[in-house]
Amino acid sequence: MSGNWTVTGSLHTARYTHTATLLPNGKVLAAGGGIGSGGALTSAELYDPATGIWTVTGSLHTARYRYTATLLPNGKVLAAGGN
Repeated sequence: MSGNWTVTGSLHTARYTHTATLLPNGKVLAAGGGIGSGGALTSAELYDPATGIWTVTGSLHTARYRYTATLLPNGKVLAAGGN
């Protein structure tokens, strides 16, 4: 590691107050979050650090932001709380 920041691929959907969870396969799941108009998102994306590419993946059942995401032992992610 160089200790320097590097530019990488962009999310398909801009979001804030979302969660980012490191998965066992090394990819990162970014899910939910708020959008500029004050609404919440159900969408989720996977980041692959090997390619620098974000890919749209399955959605949350309920739109939410300001919530917690916990990686479970079976590799699934539990989303709880939030707005």
